[in-house]
Amino acid sequence: MPRVKANGVDLYYEIHGWENDADVVVLNNGVLMSTASWAYQIPALAARYRLLVYDCRGMWRSEHPRGPYSMELHADDLAALLDELGVGAAHVGGISYGGEVSMAFALRYPEKTRSLILSSTVSQVDPLLRAGVASWDAAARARDADLLYHVVYPLSFSERWIREHAAEAEQARSRYKLLDFDAVLELFDAFFRVDMTRLLHKIQVPTLVLVGDEDIVKPRKYAEIIAREIPNAEYVILPRAGHALCWEAPEEFNTVILGFLAKHARGKQPTGGGV
Repeated sequence: MPRVKANGVDLYYEIHGWENDADVVVLNNGVLMSTASWAYQIPALAARYRLLVYDCRGMWRSEHPRGPYSMELHADDLAALLDELGVGAAHVGGISYGGEVSMAFALRYPEKTRSLILSSTVSQVDPLLRAGVASWDAAARARDADLLYHVVYPLSFSERWIREHAAEAEQARSRYKLLDFDAVLELFDAFFRVDMTRLLHKIQVPTLVLVGDEDIVKPRKYAEIIAREIPNAEYVILPRAGHALCWEAPEEFNTVILGFLAKHARGKQPTGGGV
């Protein structure tokens, strides 16, 4: 398994499409996701770009050091990972927690950010969202994998998707039993401290904001805030889709992202001196 020491922590990463000469695209995981969660995106994006997926500190195959964690710390980890891999700048994106990491990265490392792709994410945590995620936090503190599954899963997808994918839902349940709850709690704590809205006007790179029309966890109002505050951001609503867009509407999700990247990627890289 490819791992590298970055910012003092061992990070697991995967590189796809690295043999081509196109721009680098980074995808940041949602809070309970892993690199495997991008299964629908990897072949589509790696066919045209150099794709980097990785687990943040505290997630799955990366190291789980003691906290506290923060979006800014995750951004520092990603910057160090890019340096270790010889990547000067990348198109940086993520879903949910990964979108929050991506915004922090763009604010902290504008010189390393070619463009920004933000899906199902927030720049602030209002009371209703805080109360909802508090139930996830309580289940994790109880070390109850089944309870965590039952409070997370029904909110992550549209009713239509849940009705049509009962078998996939059951498969997901077993993965919750593999979680490191101490690390999950550190990730949740980092999320509760998200407060970036007042800073978003500083982001000057091309930005795409996506949200599912039926997102219950992080509804459209949050996407609208981000799209309004980041200058010239593109805003796309995917109909009949919930929070986990990359799984629930992968074809539409991929099409929108590929269209955005086609407008903003540099294409071939110059030879020598990194990327």
